[in-house]
Amino acid sequence: MDKNKRSNWNDFKEILDQHHITRLYHFTDRDNLESIIKNGGLYSWADCDEKGIKIPKQGGGDTSRSLDRRDGLQHYVRVSFTRQHPMMYVAMNDGRISNPVVLEIDPEVIYWDDTLFADRNATRNGAQKGGTLADFKKIHFNAVTARTHFDLDETEQPFFQAEVMVNHFIPLKYITNIGNFGIPIPSQPKMLQSKDAYTAQITRATPTAFLFLIDQSGSMRRTTTYNGERMPMSEAVARIVNHQINNLVLHCIKTNEVRHYYDIAVIGYGSEAYSGWQGELEGRDFVSPQELKEHPFKTITTRKEVRTRRGTVTKEVESVQWIDANDNGSWTHMHKAFGKAKELLEKWMEQHHDKDCYPPTIINITDGLFNGTTKENMLQLSNELKSMFTNDGNVLLFNIHIVPNDQESVVFPVDKSEVESGSYGQTLYEMSSLLPTRYNEPISDIRGDEGNKRHVAMAVNADMSTLIQLMDIGTPTNISQNK
Repeated sequence: MDKNKRSNWNDFKEILDQHHITRLYHFTDRDNLESIIKNGGLYSWADCDEKGIKIPKQGGGDTSRSLDRRDGLQHYVRVSFTRQHPMMYVAMNDGRISNPVVLEIDPEVIYWDDTLFADRNATRNGAQKGGTLADFKKIHFNAVTARTHFDLDETEQPFFQAEVMVNHFIPLKYITNIGNFGIPIPSQPKMLQSKDAYTAQITRATPTAFLFLIDQSGSMRRTTTYNGERMPMSEAVARIVNHQINNLVLHCIKTNEVRHYYDIAVIGYGSEAYSGWQGELEGRDFVSPQELKEHPFKTITTRKEVRTRRGTVTKEVESVQWIDANDNGSWTHMHKAFGKAKELLEKWMEQHHDKDCYPPTIINITDGLFNGTTKENMLQLSNELKSMFTNDGNVLLFNIHIVPNDQESVVFPVDKSEVESGSYGQTLYEMSSLLPTRYNEPISDIRGDEGNKRHVAMAVNADMSTLIQLMDIGTPTNISQNK
């Protein structure tokens, strides 16, 4: 049932039009979408408790609930003016949500006569709250329309979190993008049939994307063994990534045509982040499989271990190369690589926002600690990447730490306790995606365990053979490709 509309709603609309505000936003976890659809919309957390509605992953913690009760706000659905809400990243860091989606809300909810407004987080000290036009005008609209709160002066940053508080319930019809996530909207809630995330077919109409981020700092000069040869780690990684790219291209060749199933980018990073392509593709960002097939950089002769009836033998083979080994970087400015990846994916997402595309995969390969930034900033950048999504799922971020020699490694952990406390590995754990269960079968071949627990997309102390296994899992070419 629609709520009563304010008599002066046009005055509110005039302000929205003046600031070009056409939608509001509410973040939640993808695992909550079925419940939202089943129950016909968004209820406040207190209404969910009273109605016995289970929220699989709650965005707010005990502290926020306590503050809501203190201020009498427990029955309000909180909506913001920004897609990149700082509290979404806090919830990700705290582990309350892992695969965030941002719901777009019709600003019509502002016109309802029991809707309230706050000029910052409503429970923050000094917040101005109320339901009148005068209260609405207290919102700092120049602040809420900024791209991120980092773009604002420190004194203005709190006002980036201004809120619209809708009493009790937002019906499904006011969630304008709820139909974009592959879950059917039933005429009767009980008829819900769910569509699992990460199940979209990769076709020419619905491609996916792969981004390889390669540490090219000076420490990559350390030597390792790959296919029985001693070489710098930079060379080994370049050969492995080239091999993986070649496999992706081969999967796109159908009946003598190269089908556009993937967009592929390589980002190298040291002191700066840059395109890793060489030859005719130098300086390019995303390229198509056909472009890769038509414009190889060079062909080299390498060794490959081949199994025969008489055992494993080493043969010389020709390998196509699109990227070259590089270890000239003075620093490991991983944050710049993540920033460039975000820039590329924002454009890619815009081009594919209306398609049921398998989400892009980022594979970051590094041999050591990042520098030139803080852990907090790296977690923020990681969360920004992981919070990007297609209709089928969130971007998957793999972080793979490699070492020159065989060491005790941790691969695809299911719990943070598997990684040494206080170590760089735990930082990578926090930076990496929680994988869907469809990855469990190939992961079990590496870990030697089985079960339905979800794994985190990271490894620490991986050697070159382990890196190959991880790359195979991170580039899912086994999805049906028949179109």
